[in-house]
Amino acid sequence: MASRKAGIVVFVIALGLFGYYQYASASQIGVEVTKSSIIEENEIETKHNVELKFQNPTLLILTAGETEFFVMSNEEMIGKGKLDSFILPSLGDSYVKGIIVTNTNSDSESSGVKITGTTRYDVLLTSIDVPFVYYPTEEQAREFIRQD
Repeated sequence: MASRKAGIVVFVIALGLFGYYQYASASQIGVEVTKSSIIEENEIETKHNVELKFQNPTLLILTAGETEFFVMSNEEMIGKGKLDSFILPSLGDSYVKGIIVTNTNSDSESSGVKITGTTRYDVLLTSIDVPFVYYPTEEQAREFIRQD
């Protein structure tokens, strides 16, 4: 009977360690912009189609709902966007399409641009919120803030 209890305790500890490791790994999910194109532009705002690549370093299959994110330049929000729901396979990549709307007449410099947000992933019986920050290339940043 004592060996059975010890086995259960070891199993619970191992499960907890595995869960913590997967959670820590989920906070390292990579994101990068793979494509972007302008859909519409007027004197107030510019609407972009974007595709982001998410990289999953965990052993878990993660399901994400719609994700809202923000385009920041020098700590000022110059735009926001939304990504479609997606599934991120274990140890794999997922390409996700979305739309970004940015201010057309931004005075910001392209060197300080970042894309930041939080994605909620459903995992087994729980959900985890994983923040992400992406620094686009100089060329992508110029496109988002429309500098010529």
